[in-house]
Amino acid sequence: MEKDAVIQVGGDLEESLKGNYKINAKSIIGEAWALTQKSRVSINLGILFCLFLSGLLFFVVASYFGDIKMMAENPQANFAVNILVTLLVSPFLVGIEMMGIFHAVGLKTHPKTLFAFLSKGSLVAVCALLSSMLISLGLSLFILPGLYLLVALSLVLPLVVEKGFTPFKAITISLKVTRFQWLSIFTVYAVLFVGLVFAFMPFILLAGSSVQLIGGMFFFFAMSYLAPLFYNVKGILYREIFGMKIAVKAGDKPADDNIFSA
Repeated sequence: MEKDAVIQVGGDLEESLKGNYKINAKSIIGEAWALTQKSRVSINLGILFCLFLSGLLFFVVASYFGDIKMMAENPQANFAVNILVTLLVSPFLVGIEMMGIFHAVGLKTHPKTLFAFLSKGSLVAVCALLSSMLISLGLSLFILPGLYLLVALSLVLPLVVEKGFTPFKAITISLKVTRFQWLSIFTVYAVLFVGLVFAFMPFILLAGSSVQLIGGMFFFFAMSYLAPLFYNVKGILYREIFGMKIAVKAGDKPADDNIFSA
């Protein structure tokens, strides 16, 4: 009689802590693009939900302080809305990040995956807040420290829900592991940033013209691919660096909708 099995997909955390992993920017982006062409609906719907929630929180805070103009001129209001958005949106945002990881290990995703990790929402929110504070502090120190932390902590939230780490441990592990291949990881994100600039370029060039709408339509169309591409890239990076254990039921294939095991 066949028994359920747990398989390790991708890298191994213990080996990665020793620097025994490689990041190839070209192959990662190529694989992520192939995944994006097959599976982008769930991620796009998740992003739209997070944008709607962020906008709603923004207007609630703005109404409390009077209006948007008054809030923009009030440092305390800006600080409050940033903290509020980070705390309330990050538990859903990690669902989008996990979609990218699921795609990277051959699992299917659905829009409801966005809500699958709310049970760890408080830990995710604390981790997101700590990471945001560290990055902001780094950016205030001549930009470069913030840029380093932005890359080094880019995969920290899934460590809380997939590995079951505390926020402090997730941040520490992420800093230790990414230092070996920081430049390669940065290169991957830099390529995506260039893609974002090109997507936004027609909107800028056509601003004020009678065909400005075309530039806006092109931007949103491009983002419907670039945004899922970004999260699929992060999923592949996570797989290659940290790996993931998947519980495979007897008779199932790894590509089926199996529940992962942290």
